[in-house]
Amino acid sequence: MNKQSEPELEQIIKGCTRNNRNSQNELYKLYYSYAMSVSIRYVKNETDAITVTNDSFLKVFRYIKKYNTQQPFKPWFRKILVNTALTHIQKQSKMKMLENIEDVKGVTAREDVLSRIGYKELLVMVQSLSTAYRTVFNMYIIDGFKHREIAQKLGITEASSKSNLARARAKLKDLVTEEINS
Repeated sequence: MNKQSEPELEQIIKGCTRNNRNSQNELYKLYYSYAMSVSIRYVKNETDAITVTNDSFLKVFRYIKKYNTQQPFKPWFRKILVNTALTHIQKQSKMKMLENIEDVKGVTAREDVLSRIGYKELLVMVQSLSTAYRTVFNMYIIDGFKHREIAQKLGITEASSKSNLARARAKLKDLVTEEINS
């Protein structure tokens, strides 16, 4: 994203509230890369990430009048991106969330192992996780949701959220170890 001064961003947002196509285009160009970086973490491929990104921008343009200009734009937009990605995931497949956390007792993950591989390799590994694992991993680790919030948004139990996170970490640990050893 290019560095945009607050007054310039404010003018772009005001233009968007008036449905000005040039302002919408400017906002799109300004935040497209950011939107893609969030979207690609939730979905399996670039095509789905583009869909999530474009759907998110449509929501932004539709609801921009509800945006509180006293608050930073990026967190408001991120929330739209995450919610749109979750909706997309739910539409694409029936998510099988695992109920039994007892199955993962003793599973541990050492995040220091992750520091030895590159971002792109890690992103590919995260994308290779099942939809359930990938979604919970992103929501908890990357976006900072609590298990209670994840459970509410996904319609699962907190135990399922914790179980899916533990299993995602274990799977990522295996993938990272395999990558480092090869």
